[in-house]
Amino acid sequence: MSALALTLAACGNGDAESDTGADTGTQTDTEGDADSDDAAGGELSGSIAGSGASSQEAAIQGWIAGFMEQNPDVNVTYDPTGSGTGREQFLNGTTVFGGTDSTFSEEELEAGVERCFGGEVIELPLYISPIAIAYNLPGVDAENINMDAETIAGVFMGEITSWSDPAIAEANPDLDLPDQDIIPVNRSDDSGTTENFTDYLSKAAPDVWTHEPSDTWPITGTQSGAQTSGVVDIITGAEGTIGYIDASRVEDGMGTVAVGVGDDYVPFSPEAAAAVVDASPAAEDATDLRLTVDLARDTTEAGTYPIVLISYSMACSVYDNEADAANVAAFLEYVASPEGQDRASQPDVAGSAPISDDLRERVHSALDQITVAG
Repeated sequence: MSALALTLAACGNGDAESDTGADTGTQTDTEGDADSDDAAGGELSGSIAGSGASSQEAAIQGWIAGFMEQNPDVNVTYDPTGSGTGREQFLNGTTVFGGTDSTFSEEELEAGVERCFGGEVIELPLYISPIAIAYNLPGVDAENINMDAETIAGVFMGEITSWSDPAIAEANPDLDLPDQDIIPVNRSDDSGTTENFTDYLSKAAPDVWTHEPSDTWPITGTQSGAQTSGVVDIITGAEGTIGYIDASRVEDGMGTVAVGVGDDYVPFSPEAAAAVVDASPAAEDATDLRLTVDLARDTTEAGTYPIVLISYSMACSVYDNEADAANVAAFLEYVASPEGQDRASQPDVAGSAPISDDLRERVHSALDQITVAG
């Protein structure tokens, strides 16, 4: 058994079937829990820093709190810098883990071999959330406005410019829509949320949305805000605005778009987000360490919400010291655990969709491969 494996084994209760993983210190035995928790907290120590996707911010703060309750000698920090910056900081060694709403490019994966001391980048889909299309239209008494993919694309292309446009009015016959200008709002920073949203537009409305998926907004001269908080600030501050944000950041007073799927209009929900992930295949270049997914953006399956963000946790398969390897593995085991996923799914935390049991098993298998160089 490797030194890392010995460390992780010492952190648990000896129950190989524990859902949360031995290395988190979570107990399933009916006797001796307090003593075992104390021992687990004493085994893991040190600090690990992460950065990246702001979409994960609410969930990851909940995960950090839960993990540190069980492991008080480990200090975990996370800076919501955005996905692009998060990958950069991870690859240059500033951080030891992170979050990203878009997967690593081939070039980034090659750089990851050196960063990970001859190992590989690990990508784990541990945060699944709908991307809400949120708007500020106080005169409309409805939680949702219906829009199909072509209409959404037309709005963000700048081709549909009024809230009373026939394309919107015909899908909402019971609403009195104002003759008011639409103000689309996008992210100004490199953003995985932008990449996921533009990926949806390009696949679900290719005749209207003429741009390739990108983490950089492709249209100039638009209203834009830095990170999720910047977009939220603009939407809440000006009537007629509409923008795309992680659903956990929808605030009171905002309306959201129910998206056309087949013959229905589906509002966002964790259940609808989970349904489209279950209906989607693995990405072409997925491996046992990179559990990436090719989302079915143009699905017509009832009850699915196709504008979904999968935010990946990133780590290395090899670290240069035992503390980083053990702490990162233990933290991500907690994130993937039923307890961690349930914490993030709470409406007052992030309202995300819990991962499936099958995916959890594959995450555990990937994390089991983390080792120490040399």
